[in-house]
Amino acid sequence: MAYRVSKVDYCYVTVPSRAGQGAKILKEIRDAGINLIAFSGFPVKGGKAQIDLVSDRVSAIRKVADRNGWKLSGTKKAFLVQGTDEVGAVQKIVSRLAREGINITAVDAVAAGKKRYGMVLWVKPKDYRRAAMALNAS
Repeated sequence: MAYRVSKVDYCYVTVPSRAGQGAKILKEIRDAGINLIAFSGFPVKGGKAQIDLVSDRVSAIRKVADRNGWKLSGTKKAFLVQGTDEVGAVQKIVSRLAREGINITAVDAVAAGKKRYGMVLWVKPKDYRRAAMALNAS
């Protein structure tokens, strides 16, 4: 089962949980010529939604945010996993962390077609270094 794990940076913005909020953010990022590695949105308390923006150009996202009045989080860390889509592909990754006693905060995995899959995986900041070692992340 072939896969690669990379360390990635992300930031997030909290917006009202209403139709079109994510589309507005994505349009501004597209118009600025910024390619996202991953995008994730989910509800949080108080009628809000958190939009995670994973990119190798978080500083460029900050400029877009400043122009648009978005309040971004600080830069955070996650892992990007890319590999061959096979039975047990995700299980192999999460089991490595389980063996090390590292709890996964969140994970999004998806088949990408042509026998490929991608996954973004989050752990607590205190566990990031150990997780990177366990996953042989570059």
